[in-house]
Amino acid sequence: MTNRPPVGDRQDKAQDVRDMFASIAPRYDLLNRVLSLGVDRGWRRAAAQEALALTPRRVLDVATGTADFALELKVRAPGAEVIGSDFVPQMLDLGREKARARHLDIRLEEGDALDLPYPDGHFDTVTCAFGFRNFADYARGLEEFWRVLAPGGRAVILEFPPPRPGLLGSAFRVYFQHVLPRIGGLISGNAGAYTYLPESVLAFPPPEALAQLMRATGFRTRHRLLTFGIAAIHVGDKT
Repeated sequence: MTNRPPVGDRQDKAQDVRDMFASIAPRYDLLNRVLSLGVDRGWRRAAAQEALALTPRRVLDVATGTADFALELKVRAPGAEVIGSDFVPQMLDLGREKARARHLDIRLEEGDALDLPYPDGHFDTVTCAFGFRNFADYARGLEEFWRVLAPGGRAVILEFPPPRPGLLGSAFRVYFQHVLPRIGGLISGNAGAYTYLPESVLAFPPPEALAQLMRATGFRTRHRLLTFGIAAIHVGDKT
C-alpha cells in the first residue's frame, strides 16, 4: 500500500486512515520506539500523570491503537476501570495480546471517535495519545469527549504539534519530512503511511489553536510543551 489519507481537519479520511493503520499494525510499536528514540515513553508518563491526577474511577482512551497508553494508565491506576476505543480491529487485537501478556485487565472495544458508543457523562477522564490529529473533524471529536465526560471530568490530549520556528524546529521538520518516511517505509513496508504521519503533524493546529478549540467546546484548558516542543500535552477540565 502506498496511498495515504488526506491530512488536516474536515477531511473525508476515516476509511483511508483505518486501512493505513491496519496495514502497519504489526510493526507499529517497534516503529514508535525507533522513530522517537524511546522518548515517547516519557511523554506518555507525563500525560498519564495529568490524566490520573483527579483519581478517576472510569477512564476512556480514545484512538487507543495498540493500547500503549491505556496500559500505562492501568499500571498507574490499577483500581480504575480503563477502556480503550479504536476503529482499527488489527490494532485492538495487538493491544489485547499485550494486555494478556502483562496480566492487565482493560477492555478494548471497536468504536468511532466522532460517535463514541458510550452514554453521556459516563467517564471521569478521557485521553487521546497521538491519535487526535487523525480525526476527520477536531471540533466534533472534542464535542464527543465533552459529552461522555462527567461534570468535573478531565480530557488529556498528547499530540505532536507542528515544529516551531527556529533551528531546532527546522531540524525536526527535516527529520520528519525526509528521514522518518525512509525509516518507517523500510521497516513497515508502507512508505505512504510514513509520509502521511509527518504531513499530518505539519497540518495539525499549533498548541494555542488547539487550546482555543477546547475552550470553544467548554473546557477550561492549559497546555505544556515537551522535549523542546516536539510533543504537547493539552488538559481540558469540564467545569
